[in-house]
Amino acid sequence: MFDVIVIGGSFAGLSAALQLARARQNVLVIDAGLPRNRFADEAHGFLGQDGRAPAAIMRDARHQLCRYSTAEILSGQVVGAQAVAGGFSLHLAAGGERLARRLVLATGVADDLPAVPGIQERWGSTVLHCPYCHGYEVRDEPLGVLAAHPMSPHQVLLIPDWGPTTYFTQGEYDPEAADMLAFEARRVSVERTPVVELLGDAPALEGVRLADGRIVKVAALFTAPRTKPATPLAELLGCEHEEGPTGPYVKVDPWGATSVPGVWAAGDSANPMHNATLASAAGVLAGIGAHQAGVRSATGG
Repeated sequence: MFDVIVIGGSFAGLSAALQLARARQNVLVIDAGLPRNRFADEAHGFLGQDGRAPAAIMRDARHQLCRYSTAEILSGQVVGAQAVAGGFSLHLAAGGERLARRLVLATGVADDLPAVPGIQERWGSTVLHCPYCHGYEVRDEPLGVLAAHPMSPHQVLLIPDWGPTTYFTQGEYDPEAADMLAFEARRVSVERTPVVELLGDAPALEGVRLADGRIVKVAALFTAPRTKPATPLAELLGCEHEEGPTGPYVKVDPWGATSVPGVWAAGDSANPMHNATLASAAGVLAGIGAHQAGVRSATGG
């Protein structure tokens, strides 16, 4: 039985595992190899890693983690989890079982993109969700925000700091009067005719076609897709969830502890704000929290 199993091997999971390995815990990372950031060529705003490919960052992190004798990484998918005497049992898609005293869930989220032709093949390149992660790379170009939920008008107000901005309401998320005053102050244009197609040689973006046939030139399109847990493991274990602006996330305390004793969560699946640095920091806290809980358990505290 491992002291801790970390499910998920991206920024949050590897950060948690590193803290545990340095605390000389027997830690196993189980990684399905499908990180949310796999569609992005570069990561930005991550101290010391700005401009590097996410895959390269994680490759280095895996190598550094495996230098610790108590750490292991297993490629695979966890499809089942349940509490057992002394800890938890995990079931793998390829067969087999792994046991741990404690768990860290760093399983991430899946994005439900707006159903507009041309979005999927540009996701992470010229269709983007975070201006802090990618806005600088499309600066001074005509930019758009594609409405996807009621919070979309608030996202729009950020974007003009990177370039002239058009808000596409999709005929559903019209700005209110107070929003329009803010839009005018930020020189945001509003287009109420729905976008029906993205144009250009993907992943590049030259413009969008509207339902009435007009074409609006944009070089990048920001949107905030609905999100959902990438796996049902937190729900299977009974972890409480909260509803965020784009979808549900696991409810945790400041150290990443969930409502289920012995289970921590970190990263995009446990935070309504999605960012590589925040995910890594949350992983650090969850790893430390899981270690300290083990100390308390061993000493009767």
